[in-house]
Amino acid sequence: MTVTRRDFLSASATLALAPVLGGRVVAAPLPREADIVVIGAGAAGIAAARRIAAANRKVVVVEASSQVGGRCQTDASTFEVPFDRGARWMHNPETNPMIRLARSAGLDIVTAPAGQKIRIGRRYARPGETEEFLAALVRANRAIDDASRKADIACAAAMPKDLGDWAGTAEFLLGANFSAKDLKDLSAVDKVRAQDRNTAIACRQGLGALIAKLGDGLPLALSTPAQRILWSNRDVVVETPSGRITARAAIVTVSSNVLASGNIKFAPEIPKRTLDAAAKLGLGSYDRIALQIPGNPLGLSRDDVIIEQSNSTRTALLYGNIAGSSLCTIDVAGSFGRDLSAQGEKAMSAFAVEWLTKLYGSEVGAAVKKTSATRWNAQPFILGAMSAAAPGAQFSRRILSEPIGAMYLAGEATHETLWGTVDGAWESGERAADAALRRIGGVKDATPEPAAPAAKHKRRAHRSAGPMN
Repeated sequence: MTVTRRDFLSASATLALAPVLGGRVVAAPLPREADIVVIGAGAAGIAAARRIAAANRKVVVVEASSQVGGRCQTDASTFEVPFDRGARWMHNPETNPMIRLARSAGLDIVTAPAGQKIRIGRRYARPGETEEFLAALVRANRAIDDASRKADIACAAAMPKDLGDWAGTAEFLLGANFSAKDLKDLSAVDKVRAQDRNTAIACRQGLGALIAKLGDGLPLALSTPAQRILWSNRDVVVETPSGRITARAAIVTVSSNVLASGNIKFAPEIPKRTLDAAAKLGLGSYDRIALQIPGNPLGLSRDDVIIEQSNSTRTALLYGNIAGSSLCTIDVAGSFGRDLSAQGEKAMSAFAVEWLTKLYGSEVGAAVKKTSATRWNAQPFILGAMSAAAPGAQFSRRILSEPIGAMYLAGEATHETLWGTVDGAWESGERAADAALRRIGGVKDATPEPAAPAAKHKRRAHRSAGPMN
């Protein structure tokens, strides 16, 4: 039975200053001055830079890696269809500007299928079993909601103890698959405050391709890591292997793990309060194992989503026959996913085949023709998947969004309700750009934004999407 659901959930010193035009990076000298410098060319950085450029202020984006996108990366060459190695979904189509921009850019926007299936051993769940599973999720969500009103405890501490055969599946879906962390490591308040994400929207060409497209025409210095940032209340100097950039303000969009790692030096040091907040919003682990399986031996429909009844969190989520192709992906997350990723791509692919064999039979292994796996924890300029607050630390998101002299932090970790999503990253970049522009007199003071709507309680399973939703 198909489940009706809500949102299931070595840098080079070589300078490459763009714009990125039609996928080409054109070298140019690194500017020595700008009104605002943006650190990082992921969704938040591109959103901020577009906002600044639209205000007719001089902006430059410095990016440590050799490509645009951050945790949104599309592999368009390994398989017959584009493969999103990171974030896969956008949400909130009525208000999300990225969806409008994607359509304007001529990219194909599609809504995720309206159902998912549950596998119990070698068969699919019967209607009664599906209802039992949904009831277990409702009870689990309600228990976490209720607990969050009293204290910011670990989600695991609030879980009902009598979920029976559905306990492992519920823990995986509500924890690792939703936030990239196990429920014992996830703040109940952070989970409850996560804005409802009941509509999943994909870009058929890939979400990474969309972010790269939206970066067209911006001055991008790729393979140019920010090594040290000298800041004050008046200006900012960013030191890179290719030179220094002086600006009136800076927007720093690196991940919470990179910020806490000390890989970027600050002078003076940024407040301990900020570093502590970044550490408490550490990135969880979420990786994707892609398998090319010709001939559809699993008997899947186009864009099928499959979960299993599991007695532990050593499980995964299958996204099958992507766009009608022979490409399937197996998502692994949380502590199990972290341990598996640390073993390397060979071990990850072996697990994926083992897991599919358990659910569909021994012929699956012989049918797999090509594999690829992500390892986001090992990416030096990212160091993980999405931020998730530790128990008791939900307030850290607000701390992380506070200005530091002429610097502003942005990225999904700074968003209190859309954390873990590319939507939240984009919105945070625009907000930081507006604040920086107000500082330098680039825009008139805006009226205060209305408070975000209260998060609707999630009573069903959540789709997650990779390093960021």
